[in-house]
Amino acid sequence: MVSEHSNVEEMIKNLALREDHPDRRPIADTFGALTFNKKAMAKYLSKSVYEKLLNTIENNEKLDVEIADEVAHAMKEWALAMGATHFCHWFQPQRGVTAEKHDAFLTFDRTGTPIQRFSGRQLIQGEPDASSFPSGGMRSTFEARGYTAWDPTSPAFVLRTGKSVTLVIPTAYLSWTGEVLDMKTPLLRSLHAIEDRAYRVLKLFGNRTAKYVRVTVGPEQEYFLVSKEFFNRRPDLVYAGRTLFGASAAKHQQMEDHYFGSIKPKVLDFMADVDKALFERGIPAKTRHNEVAPNQFEIAPIYEEANLAIDHNLQAMEIMRKIADEHGFAILLHEKPFQGINGSGKHLNWSMGDSDGNNLLEPGLAPKKNVQFLVFLSAILAGVDKYGALLRAAVADAGNDHRLGANEAPPAIMSVYLGTFLDKLLTEIEKGAGETEATRAALETGLKRLPALALDNSDRNRTSPIAFTGNKFEFRAVGASQNCSEPATAMNLIVAYGLDVVLSKLEKSGAEDITPKALGVVKEIVKQTKRVRFEGNGYSEEWQKEAAKRGLPNAKTTPEALEILTDKDVIALYEKYGVLRKEEVHAKYDIKLEAYAKTKEIELKLLKELALQFVLPTLARQVSSYGDAAGKLDAAGKSAGNALKSKVVELGKLAAEIDEGIAAVDAALEAADAEKSLSKKAKLLCTKGVSALNDLRCACDRTEGVVENCLWQLPKYREMLFLL
Repeated sequence: MVSEHSNVEEMIKNLALREDHPDRRPIADTFGALTFNKKAMAKYLSKSVYEKLLNTIENNEKLDVEIADEVAHAMKEWALAMGATHFCHWFQPQRGVTAEKHDAFLTFDRTGTPIQRFSGRQLIQGEPDASSFPSGGMRSTFEARGYTAWDPTSPAFVLRTGKSVTLVIPTAYLSWTGEVLDMKTPLLRSLHAIEDRAYRVLKLFGNRTAKYVRVTVGPEQEYFLVSKEFFNRRPDLVYAGRTLFGASAAKHQQMEDHYFGSIKPKVLDFMADVDKALFERGIPAKTRHNEVAPNQFEIAPIYEEANLAIDHNLQAMEIMRKIADEHGFAILLHEKPFQGINGSGKHLNWSMGDSDGNNLLEPGLAPKKNVQFLVFLSAILAGVDKYGALLRAAVADAGNDHRLGANEAPPAIMSVYLGTFLDKLLTEIEKGAGETEATRAALETGLKRLPALALDNSDRNRTSPIAFTGNKFEFRAVGASQNCSEPATAMNLIVAYGLDVVLSKLEKSGAEDITPKALGVVKEIVKQTKRVRFEGNGYSEEWQKEAAKRGLPNAKTTPEALEILTDKDVIALYEKYGVLRKEEVHAKYDIKLEAYAKTKEIELKLLKELALQFVLPTLARQVSSYGDAAGKLDAAGKSAGNALKSKVVELGKLAAEIDEGIAAVDAALEAADAEKSLSKKAKLLCTKGVSALNDLRCACDRTEGVVENCLWQLPKYREMLFLL
């Protein structure tokens, strides 16, 4: 028996180590297996159609609609081979999450025989009902028609969920009358605007080999994991995505022992399953690690073309939710799920590259001699200087208001950090200093067996919202739950503006050698944009005062930040580059403002409900317990129960404070409900509403700290942050 048992163990061990074992195969063998990628296209499409589709995807050529039927048939055959029964158009309405409508491949031929069919028309165009999606007043309830349009640059994929297998097709989303109803369409239009202008700059510098320029991004995704059991017992987490009250744990992140610490085996198993699912979708996850707060983590990708990277991030969030549930976790993507510890962001790394593989934001070893780099850098500075407030508006929502400037995220002031080396270099250019031979330095470790380290030209400033980090800019103000389409579109727009500033000066020169003229333009822009460059601590009070002196906007709340969308210059910017019409910009303002107001109303109503149904009854039980005990002590001896009687008095005061807090919440809700102006309603909820919310929370938190643990029915911070 011992011998047979050993043989079985050996067989299992050998099976697990075989190369063809599904969990042991190289990543390259399974990467993109669930996407209709080049490999699948080459297999299922004719050579001519494959080449035409590839030219559309890679070379910006107009889609030939004549190939749609063959592409649709190929997609269907590929999907059926994967077990699919349905297809859906997948799109990004202006509500922060994706949407989809599933249709079966099933249809009938002329004889009534059931067949599976997917036509070119079904691929190119879908028609989900548009009446209930946010439109900012552009569409009435009775005006329901909306269209989804196939985006061939983002590959279709197969979605497997339980017993269901569905072919998913990324699309844009427009109304019957042509209004933009989604977040992908503005992104695609902004990419066209910036990439066209960046390409023109390359040509001015004599580049004759590049065929195009692409914007690349890489969203670093932060998130929390909590036990699903704890999550389901916290109505505030379920319905608001964050804890509306909770006493701070004695130990949280102050020891800084979680950051980059050893990953718990249960979490690592979750991460491994996430990586496997992402790789099968062709999503290039690269980095995973513990973040600063307990049970907070991060996943970061290899950077990709912007549209694809953002689609991949949206897919990744859904994949992580599903796999977290399978592992007994709930994933929290809210920007501030727990008060008093770090919240979660989604740092958007942004750069540009040409078709030859050159990063246009790579300074090289001697940046001052790389005039082309300096031109692109100055264009970005010009854009941030003129339209930095638009970047703030792009990340404005109720969740992010808790995070910006709160020691885990940059302040609301939009400034640019370049690092000591580049900042000094631009100062030299501004002053007209001569050539510098400064190059990248090395850092000696002081240990013979370890190699010297190549120093970057800039340190990392985590307090800066727009920080240059070697060969890209990191926009650190994006919230963890947000769709990166919005901030990427804003970034593209303002840089397109900056490139136009450069082009207006350079394209008229006609000189064979553009370098001297370009350096002059760089010098001019460096002088004009000096106010947005800041190398110090963005959290400091001194910077707040200095930024005000420089005239930099500092919109600390969402209603303040969104006001920029009503500015005529910003509207003109959207219209100039064909990204949005005036009516669509106004609609965006209304949609984001309404979402803020609704979020605050939900939080106020929910906290009131929790205070009445959980906190006050718990407080009453504690009062009863102390009162009964005090009576028994008094019976045993004179004044023996005085200590507990004083506790009862304190708890009575706390109960009165909670009652007052509930009344203040009611008053804020009533005032907001009576306000007809959306702008005034949002501002009222931002001031009176937030104040009432915070006051009631404070009383609830104190209650949690003074009642018996056995009486408190809700999971506490010390449990949710440390137990999985």
